[in-house]
Parts: sequence; structure tokens; C-alpha cells
Amino acid sequence: MAVIQKSKIEFVVGLDENKVPETINWTADDGEIKDEKAKALMISVWNPEKKETLRMDLWTKDMPIDEMKQFFHETLISMATSFDRATNDHKMSATMLDFCDYFAEKLELKKK
Repeated sequence: MAVIQKSKIEFVVGLDENKVPETINWTADDGEIKDEKAKALMISVWNPEKKETLRMDLWTKDMPIDEMKQFFHETLISMATSFDRATNDHKMSATMLDFCDYFAEKLELKKK
């Protein structure tokens, strides 16, 4: 298959003197997102030659812990949903979502 179009997603990370993220902004041309603020990001990239995942997790130093917990919870749910779409393994996806419920319960993320 030939590439007929390219799409660019860009992250700009502002660092302090110790190379700790102060700001994160991102742009996605196809998503009409221009220089939007973010406080955290997680990126996973599959290397097909080495058969391994490369990861980058960044968060700004002013990211509140309660928001970080929610960010992880929502990321886990998103991963379970993506896993289901990618593999059609509904049983494992349901197991992953059960863990997400457990995770939220233990961190008291869900309102009572």
C-alpha cells in the first residue's frame, strides 16, 4: 500500500533548568488541535524489528496527584477498549475492565 497522505502530531515540552517538564503543548493538524495545553502524556511505540515497546511518560511538575490517578485510570480503560477492538478478545477485555473498576475503587475515584 502506498502512503497517500501524512498526518503530523507534535508535542512541545518546556523544561526547567533540571530538564523537568514545566509545560506540555500539542498540535494535531487532522484533529484541528493547535498548541493545546496538557499536563501529562503517555506514548507507546511498537518496534517491529526488535519486537518491543518503547515508551515515553511525561508529566508537568504541577500535575496534581488526584488528576494523575484519574489520568492512569482513564488510560487503563482506554487500553482495555483498544485491546478489545484490536484483538476481539472480549473475555480478556472484560477482565481488564474489571481491574479498572478495582483500581478506581481502591483509589476512591468513583463517587459513592
